[in-house]
Amino acid sequence: MQSILVLFAHPKFEHSKTNKALVSKIQNREGVTFHDLYELYPDFNIDLQREKELLSKHDVIIWHHPFYWYNCPPLMKQWIDVVLEFNWAYGPQGNALENKKCLNVITTGGAREVYCTSGNNHYSVNEFLRPFEQTARLCGMEYLPPFAVMGTHKITTEDLELHTHQYDRLIDALQQGKTFDITKHCEFLNDTQLINQTPKK
Repeated sequence: MQSILVLFAHPKFEHSKTNKALVSKIQNREGVTFHDLYELYPDFNIDLQREKELLSKHDVIIWHHPFYWYNCPPLMKQWIDVVLEFNWAYGPQGNALENKKCLNVITTGGAREVYCTSGNNHYSVNEFLRPFEQTARLCGMEYLPPFAVMGTHKITTEDLELHTHQYDRLIDALQQGKTFDITKHCEFLNDTQLINQTPKK
């Protein structure tokens, strides 16, 4: 079974109905380490050695965060800047993260249709996430398409339940090392057949 590290960053987690539902579904699963950065490092003073050891012990790295100004919250950016050191995570001798899988799990207040060339935000979520993709690739990791829960400002109970089920299926698939049916035009892992299944009643 593949071990999974969920690096979670949400400065207002207690106010996020969507993220609370997603987290409650997966945080106590066997083989999953749920790592709440804002709970551990409210002063932004990151324990470098601790974080490196955590990364080394896991096969899959998930950056789970809300979309803040088309990016991640500041503590997660701080974590990337501090932890992914030259000649450890990348560089001539930097192979500590090589061949690990990596992806973003994100929530957005705006609906899916506003993240495109004709929408209010003009660019797709995948385009906004390019820095994460390139970071993962520079570190020798396999970057997967994101898992996204969008339109959270108006999300229904039924849709939220569906997304939490999909997140659970995603974790299960990652743990089992399953192959996702990712095509050239696949925007989100939610869209893959492996994840996009209606829960049984």
